Amino acid sequence: METDCTRHEPAANGGEIAPLPAGTRLLHIGPHKTGTTSIQGAMFAARDRLGEHGVAWPATTRHPMEAALAACARPAMMGDTVPTDQHWTRLLAQVEAAGGRTSVVSSEFFADAEDDATVARIVEQLGGDRVHVLVTLRPLARIMPSQWQQYVQNGLRMGYEDWLTHMLRKAPYDRPNPSFWRRHRHDRLVERWVRAVGPRRVTVVVVDDHDRGGLMRTFERLLGLPDNLLQPVPDAANRSLTLAETEMLRNLNKEFRGNGLPDELYSTLVRNGAVMHMKNTCSPSPEDVKISTPGWAVEAAAEIGAEMAGRIGAMGVWVLGDPALLSAVPPPPVCEAPAEPRIAPEVAAQALYGALAAAASAPVRHTTPAKARTVHQTSSRELVKVLGHRCLKKLRGH
Repeated sequence: METDCTRHEPAANGGEIAPLPAGTRLLHIGPHKTGTTSIQGAMFAARDRLGEHGVAWPATTRHPMEAALAACARPAMMGDTVPTDQHWTRLLAQVEAAGGRTSVVSSEFFADAEDDATVARIVEQLGGDRVHVLVTLRPLARIMPSQWQQYVQNGLRMGYEDWLTHMLRKAPYDRPNPSFWRRHRHDRLVERWVRAVGPRRVTVVVVDDHDRGGLMRTFERLLGLPDNLLQPVPDAANRSLTLAETEMLRNLNKEFRGNGLPDELYSTLVRNGAVMHMKNTCSPSPEDVKISTPGWAVEAAAEIGAEMAGRIGAMGVWVLGDPALLSAVPPPPVCEAPAEPRIAPEVAAQALYGALAAAASAPVRHTTPAKARTVHQTSSRELVKVLGHRCLKKLRGH
């Protein structure tokens, strides 16, 4: 089916958002922490109704993360299953099966494509001229604490202020997480995709955190869907950790790395066991200490945000929302004595239970025959390492 996606004008008609041409392949690339999970959850929940309006959600899951990682040639999260080309080719086949309907593919991991050749290949494989790229943006000052605690959930051991210093003050600003600026130097991110599809096939949506339903309504209008078809889906597993929870996990990461335990064990018992169960069963209370960004970092983020907004505005892409939000400085918190971040006993208990439940879910085979040394003759470091490897063998079913 021939389409002319280059003629789309999302902000035409007095500020109204015009729908994308039928047959468009809408590629939502995130980046991380810009409302991607909420959009993915709402689209997946409404997938059976989308077809009535000429729209397809080709993925068989809420988030085709493995397919995006494979397309970008990026590694999996620490200890997770390695993505393969089959994940990507399967998604491409599902997009092709949508025929003349508008298809929506959404993963924040597409923002991890770091070179022009990779971006161009993704666009060509997904449909070439039929591809329209959608980028959702939020202010860096709001992204940084969320992204730091997410990195901690993937094994980071560095404290927040030290991490901010590395990201904002220590050139070349790529340690310990080189992916941060690949994702969140938003002007360069947009520029990479503009080089592949042209400015008129890139739409940038500036998310307004004060308008809770605004991003869903924008997607509805771009896709020609009825108002309020997309609805938020509660997802406790996606909530950010509190400062105390993050610090508990960060200290666990130190012990984990210090004892040389396998990455696969971390994925199974910590991220998908302890942390996932804790997030699903324990909701933060108003008394919990939030992750607070120091003023110097907020100011630095606002300056970078203003520079990025200016460069994006000069690229000729479609911009929906207020670019000034990207450089807005949030009001400082009410001056009070800083509270001590403490983990509640029930939260610690749920985290421990989550790890134990993950370990117990795998069938237990026979254990390794006892060694000549007894437990009390073995150093604690060596004992932890042995127990970790034995647990991993059980989880693998060996």
